[in-house]
Amino acid sequence: MDLWPCRNGTATEEDVRMETDRTGLIVLPRGQCLRLLRRSRIGRVVVSIGALPAAFPVNFALLDDDVVFRTAPGTKLSVALDEAVVGFEVDRIDPVFESGWSVLIQGTSSVLTEPEDLERAQRLHLRPSAPGDRRHFVRVRSELVSGRRFLSPLHGMAEASARDLETAEPLPA
Repeated sequence: MDLWPCRNGTATEEDVRMETDRTGLIVLPRGQCLRLLRRSRIGRVVVSIGALPAAFPVNFALLDDDVVFRTAPGTKLSVALDEAVVGFEVDRIDPVFESGWSVLIQGTSSVLTEPEDLERAQRLHLRPSAPGDRRHFVRVRSELVSGRRFLSPLHGMAEASARDLETAEPLPA
């Protein structure tokens, strides 16, 4: 689980700038949010049913910068056929160090029907975990992308431990 993806010298200039929101959470730029999503496989699509939110876990992948998942006939397919605006959320939380990140995408959902889009989606090798015939590909456009990182006071201890492990001498055989 990569809670600190910029460690090991892979940080970009965008990653290094740390803007915080009014509550002190670190605001993640769009590029970093999308990189975190590319490293993830399970997220939650959030739809409105009778004006109430409903969240459904799905396996997903990114096609360009949009979320794609497979589904069977039902709520998620109906929402996509209506081209409704939905939310899509992914997070990673370290329960020991009480730190992690969360990314939210908001955008229009649609069913992929164009042959070129379907061919590209099939090349993602997206395998749903849920049983059943999930032949429909749904796209959630990444119209709004936001993310937050939160660090507990224990985070500094974790970083120090990681540095110690990286610089430690190997144990004698």
